[in-house]
Amino acid sequence: MKPFWEQPLSTLDRAQWEALCDGCGKCCLHKIEDEDTGELYATNVACRLLDRHAGMCSDYKHRHAYVAECVRLNANNVDDIAWLPQTCAYRLRAAGEKLPDWHYLITGDRESVHAAGESVRGWTISEDVAGDLEHHMVDKAL
Repeated sequence: MKPFWEQPLSTLDRAQWEALCDGCGKCCLHKIEDEDTGELYATNVACRLLDRHAGMCSDYKHRHAYVAECVRLNANNVDDIAWLPQTCAYRLRAAGEKLPDWHYLITGDRESVHAAGESVRGWTISEDVAGDLEHHMVDKAL
């Protein structure tokens, strides 16, 4: 039998779904959308709830009480969310692709996402101190 992370997303139980997240924190970064082209630009500004060292939400269970626009990602909407990072396990699996070699489910090490340079660790700031997003655009691909 295949490991759960190789199964279709629609077959995963809640614990498996949650375990699929690699903890990169990229989805918690603010993006800027060009009104004319619809193109998205990354910033180094993270949601106030993001633990920028761990790459995880500091209050995941109650996040919607503090951040109303936080998306509830699920198997039915993952294909419709254009701003998900290219490396996002949910996005990859929805497209039938394998997890990257650095994903912790492959390596067995939660630090592998950081060691591979695929997380927000070390280069983001909190939205609480950021000011105008236009001043925080970055060249990093998300």
